[in-house]
Amino acid sequence: MAEGQLARAPQPEGATGVIVFADGRTIWGKGFGAEGEAVGELCFNTAMTGYQEVMTDPSYAKQIIAFTFPHIGNVGTNEEDVEAGEAHALGAIVREAVTSPSNFRSVEDWPSWMARTGRIGISGIDTRGLTRLVRREGPPTIAVAHNAKGDFDLDALQRLAAEWPGLEGMDLAKEVSSKQLFNWTDGGWDIGSGYRLDHANPSAPHVVAIDYGAKRNIFRNLVEAGARVTVLPATATFDEVMAQEPDGFFLSNGPGDPAATGEFAIPVIRQMLETGKPLFGICLGHQLLALAVGGKTAKMFQGHRGANHPVKRLDSGQVEITSMNHGFAVERGGLPNNVRETHVSLFDDSNCGIELTDRPAFSVQYHPEASPGPMDSFYLFEKFVGMMR
Repeated sequence: MAEGQLARAPQPEGATGVIVFADGRTIWGKGFGAEGEAVGELCFNTAMTGYQEVMTDPSYAKQIIAFTFPHIGNVGTNEEDVEAGEAHALGAIVREAVTSPSNFRSVEDWPSWMARTGRIGISGIDTRGLTRLVRREGPPTIAVAHNAKGDFDLDALQRLAAEWPGLEGMDLAKEVSSKQLFNWTDGGWDIGSGYRLDHANPSAPHVVAIDYGAKRNIFRNLVEAGARVTVLPATATFDEVMAQEPDGFFLSNGPGDPAATGEFAIPVIRQMLETGKPLFGICLGHQLLALAVGGKTAKMFQGHRGANHPVKRLDSGQVEITSMNHGFAVERGGLPNNVRETHVSLFDDSNCGIELTDRPAFSVQYHPEASPGPMDSFYLFEKFVGMMR
């Protein structure tokens, strides 16, 4: 053992999964899903349901999720509860062993789905303990591995964790964004019949959505609110955006450091604002709008991830219960004079929304489209479509 290296927990009999920290700490469990190894930032999610939506949310790129709710995977998986064409979270850490699915919508058990999508799962972990660790130390880099025979190279896994650069300064929007233009027409979901297909009105206000790592339910909510949606890649130029003859602009959620993505996104957003057309941003889109008008963003100590986050509307005092997933935030201090703060978190008083006073533009840090989570904030989509009308 190298000098200064922490003592490792001995491998218990039957352990087929392991978590290795950059400092040498190890936690053993039972592996499920794909075999192999992955390295990324550990975060925790407090949602009690919606694990399939969480795993496929592009905003979780390069992250490994510890679910605080103990029973994850017990409703199986299906073809509807996904928010992108592939899984984006690298792995899942859970408390209880995954049981056989018990839900009429299930078409595949969760371990099989995890294996098919190339994602590593580890069960038998004290996820509440991991959560306390993140709250105490901030989000660490970890390597996770699953091997059915229990064969692990712990030195190599520790090096993998120690050498990973972290999310600060990392632009991931280009990696997870769609690569070409497409039109979105599907609407909301009904039990028994599924999603309302080709639901968009061809004469409705036309929004061009920039995909920095968008969840599908955002587009569905735009359609439900009365918009016609065209989606462009994260790297779309202003001329490519305007060639679609939009009535408004939408900036999506996405992973990574907003300052890094802003290097190519901010000039385009500033040109959008100059048109005077309505603009709406969510999560990363919120951070990019703030940066475009002179605000600042910073890495959070532990981030917000869950489906039960209370947010206060400053205009009315009303509280919304929201879905969140972000590790960076807009700094409240130093916002320009033409920016009005609209929402704040009741967990830690961080910024959760802004509105420009001299342009028809606004954004929120949380996810009003839910999936998973509450639907308190659908009014934001209606507000945006109303502005375009």
